[in-house]
Amino acid sequence: MRGGPSVLGIVLAGGEGKRLMPLTADRAKPAVTFGGTYRLVDFVLSNLVNGDILRICVLTQYKSHSLDRHVTTTWRMSSLLGNYVTPVPAQQRLGPRWYLGSADAILQSLNLVHDEQPDYIAVFGADHVYRMDPRQMLQQHIDSGAGVTVAGIRVPRTESSSFGIITPARDGSRVERFLEKPADPPGLPGDERHVFASMGNYIFTTKALIEALHQDAEDDTSVHDMGGSLLPMLTDRGVAQLYDFNDNHVPGESPRDHGYWRDVGTLDSYYDAHMDLISDHPVFNLYNRRWPIYTHPGQRPPAKFVAGGIAGESIVSPGCVISGQVTGSVLSPGVVVEAGAVVQGSVLHDNVRVGRGAVVRGAVLDKNVDVPPGATIGVNPERDHELYTVSKNGVIALGKGQRVD
Repeated sequence: MRGGPSVLGIVLAGGEGKRLMPLTADRAKPAVTFGGTYRLVDFVLSNLVNGDILRICVLTQYKSHSLDRHVTTTWRMSSLLGNYVTPVPAQQRLGPRWYLGSADAILQSLNLVHDEQPDYIAVFGADHVYRMDPRQMLQQHIDSGAGVTVAGIRVPRTESSSFGIITPARDGSRVERFLEKPADPPGLPGDERHVFASMGNYIFTTKALIEALHQDAEDDTSVHDMGGSLLPMLTDRGVAQLYDFNDNHVPGESPRDHGYWRDVGTLDSYYDAHMDLISDHPVFNLYNRRWPIYTHPGQRPPAKFVAGGIAGESIVSPGCVISGQVTGSVLSPGVVVEAGAVVQGSVLHDNVRVGRGAVVRGAVLDKNVDVPPGATIGVNPERDHELYTVSKNGVIALGKGQRVD
């Protein structure tokens, strides 16, 4: 920020993403395709860049090749102004070991902080779908004088075991307790059915972060994780503040998509988030030009509909050729749906081909899957369970290039 505080962005993108298998069998979760043309990492990077945080390090570890390639080829900032988005692989600077947790990942990468010497550090997760103006959170952090500010969103108390849960103090802003994935935490005052869940987005005063990381590193009982270790530590010190995501407003938002945030860490949540995109008045609007989500569009010709091919309530990316019928689906670039084929309520990644007369329903097909003519997916549940990955809610998933029988 010119004339303002110096902020370094650190994006945590090193997780394995086991719950999103088979989409993460060959890539890191932040590199998974979303919404046709995007990768999951594009959402956090777009939020940071739109919010004038223009020096960003993306910490990677597992199966990071496609993520590294996407970041380096897509996110090119102005070197004249000293801005950058750069992937930073695990470097084993503190010995021959991988990252022990998200806090240890930053500890092992403190050379980035020492090089930049920022006033504040924005540590954001890499695999959520949302829009957020980080400047508003930063301003609250500065005004409060806190060591750390954590973004929170109201979720049903029944979902607490999936999140870090923030219990605010009576003043509504200081964090009184931070519990990592508790089974039955107390509800909010006046709203017992909901709790504040951590969004995995933090803004630290640099000194407070460095001190906490070194103290955590000396604790042999620590799990060395942001939510499991650092946040409870700083909460006990009384220097952690809550930022209510509902107070955040981005240009061009509507009442319908205000406050939208989805953790797409499972096949069901990933599928549901896609279904949020395709209605006439979507819950999450990709077409907000005042707060764009950036990506590399690729070099593809426009989508083409031939031989009576139709698509309704769907996203159809460049390079697609549709001769069959597509409804309620999201198609990435290069998808081919041949004559007589039917695709319903599905997510098809790059270069998927659905052969003549084939049927695909309620499925997520990773790139280069070839559905032979006459084959069916999502028609015979027993057969689908035998051959493919099927989620708790019945979403059928095929990995990259997986054979269809």
